Amino acid sequence: MAADSTTSTPAQTSSDTARGLPQGLPAFRWLVRQRRRALLGWGIALAVVSAIYVSFYPTMGDTGELASLVEGMPDGLVSALGYDTIGTAAGYLQSTVYGLLAPILMLVFALGFAARVLAGEEEDGSLELETAAPISRVRSLLERYLALLVGIVWLGAITGAVSLVLVSALEMEVGTAELIATTLGLTVFTTALASVAFAVGAATGRRVVALAAGAGLAVVAYIANALASFMDDGAWLERLSPFGWYLGNEPLVNGLSLGGVAALLVLPLVCIVTAVVTFDRRDLGV
Repeated sequence: MAADSTTSTPAQTSSDTARGLPQGLPAFRWLVRQRRRALLGWGIALAVVSAIYVSFYPTMGDTGELASLVEGMPDGLVSALGYDTIGTAAGYLQSTVYGLLAPILMLVFALGFAARVLAGEEEDGSLELETAAPISRVRSLLERYLALLVGIVWLGAITGAVSLVLVSALEMEVGTAELIATTLGLTVFTTALASVAFAVGAATGRRVVALAAGAGLAVVAYIANALASFMDDGAWLERLSPFGWYLGNEPLVNGLSLGGVAALLVLPLVCIVTAVVTFDRRDLGV
């Protein structure tokens, strides 16, 4: 009896390819099919959170209540939290959706996915079937990375689409080009940090280690970017932080920093090359 297409493994799909059936990207297709419900659920969560917070602005932002709330806070803390321009539509959107909530949700998804999709499957033994099939290690790794990218792009697109629709409907003073650019920056930023977790997982075969590396970098990057606001000459610290690369130029007002985007693009490239080299050479724990 033929295997159920909803439960077939990459190894089964690749064997179909060996028999001449048109089954391209078996590992990628299997992963996307396996995680489609999770992708849908995370997309709904981001859509709801984005909608709630964007819709909340007219009730407080236009009345000046948000600006009055931060008047008594220390200047360094206000700047660290991104509340210095919270009274404007762009500042509010950046300090809530794009500077805090969407990055947190997308990183939780992406880091978990990146740590599990290769290292996690190696630990639980499910990668063993695929390594025995006629598919190279490098191809298996790259297809898994592609599935990770598709998931991140999907969530970024959901966030951007919901924000764009509501910003337009509520007539908020946020430029369309700047909003699209910031959504792109959020997507690249999430990809950069998730790539670190993916590369560590490829190099070690340990899901917890991969997750700790990605999450640790995210926490350190956020703290470094926040501390820069408390320092007299903290610009150098901001320049070292992926959060600074993403938000340092206030992208919803000024657009993305080209230098920051370049840094965010270089990091995944370095990570994927490292992942390919280490994963292809070491003994797998399967």
